[in-house]
Amino acid sequence: MSETICAIATPPGRGGIGIVRISGPACRNVAQTLLGNVPPPRSATHSDFCTTEGEILDSGIALYFPSPASYTGEDVLELQGHGSPVALDRIVGYLLEQDVRLANPGEFTERAFRNDKLDLAQAEAVADLIASGSAEAARAATRSLSGEFSRRVRELDQGVLMLRIFIESAIDFAEEEIDFLGDQEQQKQLAEMQALVESLIERSSAGLTMQLGLDVAIAGDPNVGKSSLLNQLLGEDRAIVTATAGTTRDTLHGELSIDGLPVRLTDTAGLRESDDPIEVMGMERAEAALEQADCVLWVVDDEDVNAAVPEAYQTKALTVSNKCDLTGREPGAVNDKVFRTCALTGAGLDELREGLKGVAGFRSGIDAFAGRPRHIASLKRTHNALVTAANELSALQGELVAENLRVAHECLGEIVGVTTSDDLLGEIFATFCIGK
Repeated sequence: MSETICAIATPPGRGGIGIVRISGPACRNVAQTLLGNVPPPRSATHSDFCTTEGEILDSGIALYFPSPASYTGEDVLELQGHGSPVALDRIVGYLLEQDVRLANPGEFTERAFRNDKLDLAQAEAVADLIASGSAEAARAATRSLSGEFSRRVRELDQGVLMLRIFIESAIDFAEEEIDFLGDQEQQKQLAEMQALVESLIERSSAGLTMQLGLDVAIAGDPNVGKSSLLNQLLGEDRAIVTATAGTTRDTLHGELSIDGLPVRLTDTAGLRESDDPIEVMGMERAEAALEQADCVLWVVDDEDVNAAVPEAYQTKALTVSNKCDLTGREPGAVNDKVFRTCALTGAGLDELREGLKGVAGFRSGIDAFAGRPRHIASLKRTHNALVTAANELSALQGELVAENLRVAHECLGEIVGVTTSDDLLGEIFATFCIGK
């Protein structure tokens, strides 16, 4: 934190603008050396970026954000020059000669967290927003980055803390002969907290699913309509479709979003016995894709009553009974594992998309947060602790209730990264008059 760091903040490659970001105590000295002055705070200033020998490295806009009113909470200088990788590298190279080092991955956001500009959940949402694969995932990350998720966690955390204080007071002052633990108000509070945690788990899980997406492999015998299905799902002619078996020799890839759920599709070569070495290689790649997929769409001909998913893939496969236009059967969901479709017209694909959402455990219409596995794990531990606390409260086991509330309090604190044992002591002394 005492060092000054720098990094190129724009993506690799050429562009109209390239940005170099600097953060740390040496920013003013860097500005004086590179620009000849320290720009006015938060004002765009045109300047040449020069070495001490007067060589112009680039020219553009300089922005200076003095501490603490900056992203990292430190002095920050941003140099917005031309988007040439060479020009940007020259600026960074010169900065490295000026007692500035290259930033580690995520170090600007880490400093923002350490300087209380962001809590831990918000800091993680920065990366989630950058990695968003759909508009819905970006909205979920924005909700978390804005602090909405953290506020809900903190409100819940405060409720747990206050109830914990109440219970521990009941234990410490049992001689007052007040039946604290028999009060139904505490059971009501615990039930409300459990409902809040369940809502946070649901919304965070939806956000995690949006972030991770679903890897889907399309497989089956030759000529059952796998490539036609890929094209219909993507809404474009990605794969070549012919009546000749074995047309698809290699894996083909495409991406789509189903109500915010990113789905990565892989069309594979038809699986059959073959002496063609190229086709054999294609089938080997197909089998590798099937192993790695989260879900397999096993395509069969609707006329083939004996078609079945191979045992190796049954646990993660949906059967797509295709070409129902030739059999006259009704397209749509036969059950939650079998879907009848016509890949030429798109009939039955809406139901298949819903089936893929079901595989991912994804539901539309949820105001999701940018969930992380650690968030969900902490929330589930919180929920378990609150359920146990409610059971112990019914049995008037005050010490056990307090212990489970402590566990819940610590689990919630893990999410935003701020709760310590000192917080509890501070809250108790501020709320209770011990001498009363």
